[in-house]
Amino acid sequence: MKSVVLLKGTSLNWHETGMSISAPDRSSIRATAVSFTDDELVVCLADGRSVLVPLTWFPRLLNASPKARNEWRLIGGGIGIQWEAVDEDISVAALL
Repeated sequence: MKSVVLLKGTSLNWHETGMSISAPDRSSIRATAVSFTDDELVVCLADGRSVLVPLTWFPRLLNASPKARNEWRLIGGGIGIQWEAVDEDISVAALL
């Protein structure tokens, strides 16, 4: 039996002739909503997951007013998020 470490402290076991593992197709990952905490961007995904990333990754959003942060729109059917007022576009797949 083989074991692969997925995240620190976790592992997945499978038999050599058994289960195979493949990464999800990132092109099918789509946002449905966006919100903010004091220091994080929160993106809700169509599959029910939420992705939280530090605002420090996006200085334009970090320095934007709360009003400007909340003026977002989904682009490409949810594959991206745009903030026209602060000139920021983010690919949802890039957040993963």
